[in-house]
Amino acid sequence: MSSQLFSPLSIKSITLKNRIAISPMCQYSAVDGFANDWHLVHLGSRASGGAGLVIQEATSVSAEGRISPEDLGLWKDEQIEKLKQINAFIVSQNSVPGIQLAHAGRKASAASPWNGGRKIPLNEGGWETVAPSAIAYHQSENTPIALDKSGIQKVISDFKAATKRAVQAGFQVLEIHAAHGYLLHQFLSPLSNFRTDEYGGSFDNRIRLTLEVVAAVQSEWPNNLPLFIRISATDWADGGWNNEESIQLSKILKEKGVDLVDVSSGGAVSHQQIPVEPNYQVPFAESIKKETGIMTGAVGLITDAAQAEEIITSGKADLILFGRESLRDPYLGLTFADELQTDVEWPKQYLRAKI
Repeated sequence: MSSQLFSPLSIKSITLKNRIAISPMCQYSAVDGFANDWHLVHLGSRASGGAGLVIQEATSVSAEGRISPEDLGLWKDEQIEKLKQINAFIVSQNSVPGIQLAHAGRKASAASPWNGGRKIPLNEGGWETVAPSAIAYHQSENTPIALDKSGIQKVISDFKAATKRAVQAGFQVLEIHAAHGYLLHQFLSPLSNFRTDEYGGSFDNRIRLTLEVVAAVQSEWPNNLPLFIRISATDWADGGWNNEESIQLSKILKEKGVDLVDVSSGGAVSHQQIPVEPNYQVPFAESIKKETGIMTGAVGLITDAAQAEEIITSGKADLILFGRESLRDPYLGLTFADELQTDVEWPKQYLRAKI
């Protein structure tokens, strides 16, 4: 049986063996930004489990850009070595290693979810957070510091330096995180960006930092390797960033050489109202793809093979990124191939279990 979900996808010099990608998911298991054996097993098992692309969790470009103290980072050269090992294993499983580079902005300095997820005070090991404007995500939290021009330049430089390290670590796909209420999204959204300089106000001003980060990343990222960006298509809140602006931004990103938009939503404000249901974010990926011609990735409550197959077959997106479902089943690619009656290559160590 021929399956579109298991058809290859070529982007620049890289060909993914199928349209199944593992979405970047924070593991809150690093120490001082360093990867360890948890990350090796977590990411490696999903590669041996049949995914065509495995994207490492939001990896901070600076210590202050981490969501939590346990986030992965690429702000110093010493953090490269373990990532090289992980990426080599992913490649050995005929999968492609990707990384998502991020800066949490005002959402930084938070405890891991199983430690309550609350903002960590300075006297308990937390740190000062930064944002486009001095507005906290929750009213009860400390107000972030509004970035000045030198602070903005540091963010851009940090993305550039982290990209250089990502190349050295052997990543073959890079995704810029501009979604979920983190720093770049904070600049995009009028609900978090109250600036009156060239980085605030108009659409062109609010997208400026994102475009500057894209350019900085491109100055270090090989032009023959795929460059993705994750955006929140809508804030799900009145007066916020919306799908029309996402389409407009995606057109510009395509012109600038970005290859694929990973389309999520929400995260900018705590009063968002999200109508969560299966495929609830797919129409955003579909509209961006249709209106701009850029490749898109679909995410959000996509949990079974037939559902994913339909999204690809109907042309709503080019790639499906699986998050929670891949946590439930690390061997998602092998499972879905069986459900779609498609023959795929298994790890030779597991062949005796292949039916």
